[in-house]
Amino acid sequence: MSTLLKVENLTKTYGQTTAVDGISFEAKEGEVVGLLGPNGAGKSTTIHMLLSLLEPTEGSIEIFGKDLKAHREEILQHINFATAYSMLPHNLTPYENLKIFALLYGVQQWRTAAESLLEEFNLAEFRNARTGSLSTGEQMRLVLAKAFLNSPKLLLLDEPTASLDPAVARDLRQKIYYKMQENNGTILWTSHNMREIEAMCDRVIFMAHGKIVADDTPENLKKTFQSGDLEDIFIAIARQPSPKI
Repeated sequence: MSTLLKVENLTKTYGQTTAVDGISFEAKEGEVVGLLGPNGAGKSTTIHMLLSLLEPTEGSIEIFGKDLKAHREEILQHINFATAYSMLPHNLTPYENLKIFALLYGVQQWRTAAESLLEEFNLAEFRNARTGSLSTGEQMRLVLAKAFLNSPKLLLLDEPTASLDPAVARDLRQKIYYKMQENNGTILWTSHNMREIEAMCDRVIFMAHGKIVADDTPENLKKTFQSGDLEDIFIAIARQPSPKI
């Protein structure tokens, strides 16, 4: 598998605070990589830099073998993002939301793409309803439908199944996995649900205090930390004290 995402010495500082501290990692084509850590570990800052919403203080990001800063517009056409914490505009219908985002992404056959995704994510019956009237699960399905409008080669997910009941969450995980498999795409997946991470991820990166403290397969991490449970490993890492400066 070829390397799709390469991060080297990525750093983000805010005054005297270092949110991300010289991290380096790779993700290969078709790989599902978990990006884990306690709140404040630097996960969201890392994702925002990958989306070019934040400029790194130091370091480099290569996506599809190209420097993100130099080829930003080209690269972003083939990336998408979904989070449970940012729903789509409530006053628009699902179809209107997909139309607007499809046009923003420059999707040529946007009508076909929008209609197809409404069907795939079981939203066709809500096509003309106000998005704000949908349930949390239905709104999350719409957020994910939006994320597939441009058939992304790199999909960044931030807690995509948070607050969903187990049955809905499982269905969405399966939908995400199979949709990305169609395009041999790569997923960078953040979650506090260790069962979800273990089920979905080929590899797991743990962050703490802005640094990467572990990077391996779930099975190898269990051996390294002598634990049969990723959640116990997560808690152990979260409880590590911040290094003194």
